[in-house]
Amino acid sequence: MAEIVQESIRIRDTELYCLKETSGSKGDVLLLHGAKFSAATWRELGTLEVLADAGYRVYALDMPGYGNSPPSPVPAGAVLQEVLQQRSPEGAVIVGPSLGGRYSLDLYFAYPQGVRGLILVGTVGVDAYRQRFGKINVPCLLVWGSEDTVSPPDNACFLEKEIPDAELVMLEGARHPCYLDRPAEWHERLLAFLRARFA
Repeated sequence: MAEIVQESIRIRDTELYCLKETSGSKGDVLLLHGAKFSAATWRELGTLEVLADAGYRVYALDMPGYGNSPPSPVPAGAVLQEVLQQRSPEGAVIVGPSLGGRYSLDLYFAYPQGVRGLILVGTVGVDAYRQRFGKINVPCLLVWGSEDTVSPPDNACFLEKEIPDAELVMLEGARHPCYLDRPAEWHERLLAFLRARFA
């Protein structure tokens, strides 16, 4: 049974709240969150436990100004880069839903050596990197809700076409936070991707 614990990660003058379970041996997975959610969302949904039980070392962060992490003057991308340098020096698979997906892309293009894979879920900010997706050279899983009105499914189809190693999963009938609408299928597809590419 996974034992999820709380931790405070210090980045310069910033304290980040983190939930983690790091007893596994299959590599690191870093869970980010959308603008209306926090690390606690992943505990409530069961994603932390699912990943830990599958043998992955998993971290769920509250980004600065969200959840239990206070605001910080340090840019979000720099915060994430230093978290990886501290906790995952060999790199991590980054799970980024919505705004967390934008953070994931910012991180990848600034610090690609720290990112082993990307799982983008209803990512916003696609237009900001429209000309650069062809340069992503890590495995990428795209998970979208077919009824997403915040980041429309057209964005998912564009990313699937542009990213060289991308797999698209469309969750039928699901809204923008598609993992909340279809948690069982979300966990099934997440684990299948990790086992196939990062066993």
